[in-house]
Amino acid sequence: MLQLAKEVAIAAAYEAGRMIKHRFGSLIAIDEKDEHGDVVTEVDHAAETIILTKIKSVFPEHRIRSEEAGDNDITSEWLWLVDPLDGTNNFAVAMPLFAVSITLMHESRPVVAVIYEPMTDRLFTSVAGEGARCNGQALLADLARPMKKARVGWIQGHQVQNRPTAVKLRHHIDVEAKRMMRLWAPTLQWSMLARGDLDGIIVYDSEGEDLYSGILLVQEAGYWVMDYNGELFNGVNEKPFLIACLPAHAPYFLDLVKTGLAGSGAGKE
Repeated sequence: MLQLAKEVAIAAAYEAGRMIKHRFGSLIAIDEKDEHGDVVTEVDHAAETIILTKIKSVFPEHRIRSEEAGDNDITSEWLWLVDPLDGTNNFAVAMPLFAVSITLMHESRPVVAVIYEPMTDRLFTSVAGEGARCNGQALLADLARPMKKARVGWIQGHQVQNRPTAVKLRHHIDVEAKRMMRLWAPTLQWSMLARGDLDGIIVYDSEGEDLYSGILLVQEAGYWVMDYNGELFNGVNEKPFLIACLPAHAPYFLDLVKTGLAGSGAGKE
């Protein structure tokens, strides 16, 4: 079952990704999705149609929740999460930082994840208990990698915007870390962490269709994903406040977040 799901997800991601790359820089229309400046394009919808058609043709009994189409409301222990174009705002301004994200959940746990970066032709795959790969090569975290000051990816939900606590925590990380990165394409940051190009990721209230593919990828590569109290994260949280890093670096990141939140004068909102 999981191997078939992985094959379907890979085929869907490749086909959607090729179309997205072909359309890069040639948009016809860009529509505002909300008051926060999030956008959607005809390419999002076209990629979504490709992916949903492939999934439904093989798993018609599965529930699917997709970024643009929403939830098909089928009752099932299996749930597909689809973000056909993670990084639409980047794509819309011809910035080549975006990916296709497809995740299969089983009883609220990610079990298959596929992330495809069309512009670099990098395919990241992970199956629960079977490790993580990039273009077929195993991704294994260097558990002994030293770190003095961290390269940190920051991911926040669209609804967070300039919430005071988030702003102060971001500022603290920006000052204390070696570098803080905000790409507005979360799956790219998860894939960077899995490759060892980031030291950690801090998630601030960002639940969505693109979250769990990244979580499974880095967990299968050997990284910890935990909440701000250091409790390992497994499952689903509607308001996730998370840290992902090497196990040995957990104290550094927990202190980074703790001192940042303390400096804001409030806990997480």
